[in-house]
Amino acid sequence: MASPLPIVPIVVDGPQAARRAVLIRRIRWLVAATITYNVVEAIVAIVAGTIASSTALIGFGLDSIVEVASAAAVAWQFTAADPGRRERTALRVIAVSFFGLAAYVSVESLRALFAGTQPEHSTVGLALAALSLAIMPILSLTQRRAGRELGSVSAVADSKQTLLCTYLSAVLLVGLAVNSLFGWWWADPIAALVIAAVAVREGWDAARGRACSCTPVIAGQLGSTGGCADDGCADDGCASS
Repeated sequence: MASPLPIVPIVVDGPQAARRAVLIRRIRWLVAATITYNVVEAIVAIVAGTIASSTALIGFGLDSIVEVASAAAVAWQFTAADPGRRERTALRVIAVSFFGLAAYVSVESLRALFAGTQPEHSTVGLALAALSLAIMPILSLTQRRAGRELGSVSAVADSKQTLLCTYLSAVLLVGLAVNSLFGWWWADPIAALVIAAVAVREGWDAARGRACSCTPVIAGQLGSTGGCADDGCADDGCASS
């Protein structure tokens, strides 16, 4: 029985090989920066959320852990001589991480709503959300550009997780601020449910990207997005499932 073809074909040709090497190194550095920041972010958010009984803040911290898992999967992928052979596994880790986050945060949010748990004001949480709102877009945009030029679905999917952190930072900031200013305790678990809903969507996108076998990490196609779009595959690339 013939062995399965790698999900991403690799062709190294002429000067394009040097550009590909630059992009791979760039993604490795960005992934390392993302992991470092999110480890700190997760610790601060979970501790502050536990102290303030904030479901949204705890959910935000758990999302940071998911981002670490996602970035670690991409880092593992790009340590290989042929990263394309590990693309499928990396995307599977990203998708499962998103779904796990969504399930946990949904359960905890609904529990908080029905129990009427009233979170306290969290200055640390507000500061953390504002800081992430400033840092995450830069990391996400830089990695997405490198991933799309390289044609890596997993790198693009991981950059979307980083971008998700930007959206969640905004949601968290609003939820914490509304609770602090007006005492609307229900805004916190509602914000957490928004986090869960977005996580489901991103998990589905990662799962669709996993099915895309025509993404080009081909030296001769560097500089074009090829079959790699923001959701994993371009409309004229390959069909998603």
